[in-house]
Amino acid sequence: MGKSRTKRFKRPQFSPTGDCQAELAAAANGTELEEDDGPAAELLEKLQHPSAEVRECACAGLARLVQQRPVLPDLARRDAVRRLGPLLLDPSLAVRETAAGALRNLSACGGFEVCDDMVTKDIMTPLVPLLRECSAGLDSNEVPPREEKEQDRSSVENIANEAVNVLWNICECSDRAVSVFNKEGCLESVVKYLSRFPTNVDLAISAAYCLQTVTEDNPELLKSFGASALHVLESAMRAPVSSMAYILLKTLVAGTVWNLKDIIPSKSQAEIISAILKILSEVLEMDAGAVVIQMKEAETQRLRTAAETEERLENANGVGLTEDDEMEETPPKRRVRRKTLISDLLPPTNEELREATALLTAQQTALEIIVNMCCSEDPSDDEWEEELSSSDESEAFMESSLGEGGGQLLSPLCLSHETHAALTNFHIPRKVFEKTAFPSSAAVDVCSRSPTWKPLVRKMNTVQWRALVCLQSLVSLLEVEHLGGAPALQALAQHLSTLLFSQPESVCGRTGLPRSSASISQRVYDDGLCPTSRARSGSSPLPRAAGLGEGPHTSSVSDLAKHADFLEAISSALRALLQTMAAKNIAQCMTPDQLMTLCRAGIQSGSVGVRVNMVSILGITGSVLAKEDGALETLKTIGCFLLEVATKDPSLVVVGEALDALFDVFADGSEAERASVQIRLLSALKEFQPVFKMKIRKEGKGKYSPDQLCVLDNVKMNLRRFVAYQETVEKRLTA
Repeated sequence: MGKSRTKRFKRPQFSPTGDCQAELAAAANGTELEEDDGPAAELLEKLQHPSAEVRECACAGLARLVQQRPVLPDLARRDAVRRLGPLLLDPSLAVRETAAGALRNLSACGGFEVCDDMVTKDIMTPLVPLLRECSAGLDSNEVPPREEKEQDRSSVENIANEAVNVLWNICECSDRAVSVFNKEGCLESVVKYLSRFPTNVDLAISAAYCLQTVTEDNPELLKSFGASALHVLESAMRAPVSSMAYILLKTLVAGTVWNLKDIIPSKSQAEIISAILKILSEVLEMDAGAVVIQMKEAETQRLRTAAETEERLENANGVGLTEDDEMEETPPKRRVRRKTLISDLLPPTNEELREATALLTAQQTALEIIVNMCCSEDPSDDEWEEELSSSDESEAFMESSLGEGGGQLLSPLCLSHETHAALTNFHIPRKVFEKTAFPSSAAVDVCSRSPTWKPLVRKMNTVQWRALVCLQSLVSLLEVEHLGGAPALQALAQHLSTLLFSQPESVCGRTGLPRSSASISQRVYDDGLCPTSRARSGSSPLPRAAGLGEGPHTSSVSDLAKHADFLEAISSALRALLQTMAAKNIAQCMTPDQLMTLCRAGIQSGSVGVRVNMVSILGITGSVLAKEDGALETLKTIGCFLLEVATKDPSLVVVGEALDALFDVFADGSEAERASVQIRLLSALKEFQPVFKMKIRKEGKGKYSPDQLCVLDNVKMNLRRFVAYQETVEKRLTA
């Protein structure tokens, strides 16, 4: 599979208080957004106010306002970036922090286009000096200062945290921002922030996320890493774990060090790679479901104790009241306070929720790093040209690699000896397989009962989906013996089929992953309320399927097409597994009827990736059955299904994959030959051949990438060969 970028850990909402509430009430009024003098205009106007308090309040209002997508065009039209940018260097530290927070939210909520526009509007000009000033401010406060200087240092760190998050957001979305990062020497400042991990893990996590982003595919920056910067990374990797935040920090730093592998001396490669995978192994070893339950119980106990303490204080304060109106006022006040304390508690102030979120994010990040370890670049143009220059005769078709590769457009996988050894020594395959299980039903139930914890259900599902993607890479990459042998692969196949046909309710009703790993509300500026959670984000036998499933919650397989994210992840893993089992002649445990049921459901998905996987799975299964006796009827069913997809699917990518699958199934074998004649495959393909050519010519350049067009051209040539081959088959059988 292709290279997967590490996703961002989104952060909690800013929730200002005091005088700013009036501004936010106006900002939250959707009807006012349509007015020329709405909240955006008013708040932007106040950015120029002489009073620092008014400017701070306006920035805080904008921090909330930019989370509403409909206002983004209006803010762009009013040049919000150029009006907020100078406030990054405002004389007031509070204004600097809230201005950085507003820009952080804008970059987080606006997406790639907004981030690129921010660079165009020169946001890097004030941002780079701010980063340097904050770094210098930290240096000047190395000696323990007086109380007021402690406050100043805290403010500097808070500003730095917001600023580095703005930097991270725009560097992840804009190559021009990365270029400025390289030229302006921002690395030194970000490494300085990372070095604060012993005293400010939140700032360090933000810096680690930024470093992981800017070091990916950035050879120019790698030259800037000196011994001191590498020492900071090494120290962070060795940091003692006192909370889940440190687990997340170490995982992010491990990802950064992996990006730096090209500058590591060859004699140290094995040691560094082993250290990276040791961290990832320890992260994946943890039972996230148990941690979630433990943290939720701790929160419940803390809130109960706090409520009891508050009630005792209120009772003690109310003993001397004698006036009737005061006595009547006490009960409702007490009830309101209890509700606020328990039900309306904001996630940013919840230490237990922060801990659970940090662990789930660390596990997701660890799985993404492993995927990147397993993936290399796409085939070169020369390789494609060589493949396309093969002969055009029907005999050449019979000798081609269609039966081996299934026409798949997958990036080649490769591993160094050091990486391969570390993956197996730390039992990474087993731990990844375990993470493909559905989230603990007990943890899901606990989170579902609390509005503030409910988003963790999606995070737990995201870990499962990332594990399935990681599983695909490992199965495609490692030898069977390193995956646990044939029995282990069969158990894994059974496990995947269990996942497909027994879906927990937590999967139902989901629409799709956002471009990052969590909801927008958890990626944005929170005005310092939750430092940690606003950071972004061995060969052993496989576990038996019975121990992995969460049986009680099930749904019909016909609902699969509604859950494209889950289905694409699991169908990709199943495709890779069945391909490996077929290549090694390992018996498959899913029956053809089960696979047909699955594929009929999956082909209804709106996701092209899901539909491609489904036809590929049938192609793999059919090519295996074609070599066996007594499979005539099944082959006819598979052939008719693939033929219908090839002639009716709106996506040429799916059409090409369906044709490749037909080539695989009917390329050889007496049963396959008989089946192809009985379903009149030759006449159907002859009729479709000019239609396919015309679609490539008319739709290709406008809708598909060069790589996809290259594959489609290859399929077109193979179709011509296959038609010629089928003509010889039909003549022989009808003679």
